[in-house]
Amino acid sequence: MSAVSTPPPTARAGGPAASGAPAPAAAPAPASARRDAEATKAAILRAVRYLLARHAHADITLKAVAERAGVSPPLILKYFGNKDALFARVMSFEADADALLDAPVAELGRHMVRHVVSSQRERGADPLLRIAFAPLHGEQGDILRANFRTQVTERLTARLDGADAAVRAELAVAAVLGLGVMYGLARGDELRALPVESVVDRYGPTVQAHLTGGTPGGPAGAAPPPPG
Repeated sequence: MSAVSTPPPTARAGGPAASGAPAPAAAPAPASARRDAEATKAAILRAVRYLLARHAHADITLKAVAERAGVSPPLILKYFGNKDALFARVMSFEADADALLDAPVAELGRHMVRHVVSSQRERGADPLLRIAFAPLHGEQGDILRANFRTQVTERLTARLDGADAAVRAELAVAAVLGLGVMYGLARGDELRALPVESVVDRYGPTVQAHLTGGTPGGPAGAAPPPPG
């Protein structure tokens, strides 16, 4: 008896192959699934930042990160590979600096203030503040400092003119770090009660004065007012 083969579904009468139509391509992942994945990654990174502000790097486990983020440890491995890769993401300031410095120099002081306050208020995260916890982390703290220097202050310095560009960049960054400390760590009640744009109006000129060498609220390069 000869064997009888059944044609595959696409080759049967009336199927796509029979009509000459190509087989349908696999549907792309729904936009909602992609958004959920990005939200999960963001929650994991927030959890790591939170824990790094309170514990030494060596004492933080993936289980603790997972519990803080509300996910399972295997999901962390799926998205980041391993603990070292996860912490490398948090030790880098590259993406944070992209957003923090995303404005022309003439408008950068206000932009930096707005970004720091909005990040804390809307996402519970500060783009720079984790540098304050570098002493907790031993050798990892040295990596954090080196990344901060090259990815934030030196990058800002390269955008400024003048022989003292490096010190002005560091002073501007110090100003926004101080704002982040008062807003996020000291949690100053009066500051946190202000609308974001009110903080920008009050504090932006101070940061801008360091960037451009002027005085708060005055033109770039303006001399400080005489004493008395």
